Formats: sequence, C-alpha cells, structure tokens
Amino acid sequence: MTQAPKDLTPDTIVEFLASIFERRGGEEYLGEPVTMGEHMLQGATIAEQNGQPDEIIVGALLHDIGHFTSEFGTFSMDDTEDRHHEDAGAEVLEQFFPTVVTDCCKYHVAAKRYLCATKPSYFERLSEASVHSLNLQGGPMSAEEVAEFEQNPNLKHIIAVRYLDEAGKIAGMETPDFRHFAPRVQRMVDAHCGRSA
Repeated sequence: MTQAPKDLTPDTIVEFLASIFERRGGEEYLGEPVTMGEHMLQGATIAEQNGQPDEIIVGALLHDIGHFTSEFGTFSMDDTEDRHHEDAGAEVLEQFFPTVVTDCCKYHVAAKRYLCATKPSYFERLSEASVHSLNLQGGPMSAEEVAEFEQNPNLKHIIAVRYLDEAGKIAGMETPDFRHFAPRVQRMVDAHCGRSA
C-alpha cells in the first residue's frame, strides 16, 4: 500500500505523484471499465480539451489519488462501509496545492451526494459502482447538508470536477500519460509554495 513519504517537498511531490500513476495506475477502478489511472487521466484530458482552467484540470487529475495513499486501501464492490479516500488524498495534497485543488479532491464525494439531492437527473448518470459507493457514503444530502455545502467558495470547481469524475469512465479512450500534465502540476505547486517558475 502506497503511503505518502514524510519528506515530500515541492521539488519531489510531482515525481511522487507520477510514480503512483506509473506503478499503480493499472489497478481496477471500482468495478468500472477503466483502470484507476485511466479514470483520472480521462477526467483531466476532457477538462483540457474543453479549455478548463488549470485548477480544474489538476483537480480532475488528482481527485482520486487517495485510493493510492489511503491506509484504508482501495474501494471494492464488496465493501460495506466507506473508506474515505477523499480525505486521504486531500491530506497528501493540501501542503502543496491551493485550497481549490485540495477541495476538488476532498469534496468530490460530497459533490456526488449534493448533486443527487439537488438535481434528480444526476442520479441517472451514475454507474452501478457509483450508486453502490453513494449508498456507503450517506446517500443524497439532507437540506441542511446542501445549505452547508453551498457555502464552500470553491463549489463551482468542485462540481466541475465531479462531472469530470462521471465522464472519465470510457473504455478504450486514449489519453496522454501523467507526464503530459506534470509541468502544469508543477507550476501549480510552485505558485502555491511561493516559488518562482
């Protein structure tokens, strides 16, 4: 199980993330027709093709990184409780990325619950695996949870990444690899950490 090294720095975080994609990106993704790596690369590729800002592209690229860094391991269709991969991922990212990117990771599960509560048609878009995980994650939000979630200043970015999460499940879709996005990721790290390019 990959654990985030304690000595990660702005100089090593991008290489660490690249190594996760290269070593573990081929692992099964929640019963979907794509691997974990393909799923995240598809979301980032779709965002890039649609001219989305770096925050959304990088947010989509890294939103599920917690599946690889979590001590709870990877979700499976046999799970009977949530593994909170979103929190594990955000914990790794928060010291190197702006809050908007971290929030896209930390709250992409909440965004699914939010959209199921506020846009009934959204539920119809969910795959069988996504419905299964929704049930483990608490189901659609209550009215009180919706009101609280809408206070997040990064709500629009989080929702955008959530839609990319659902879109990135296309069997056979060709995408660039992580290295294609690495310079963009590094620029975001450098800007957040106050380093000049």
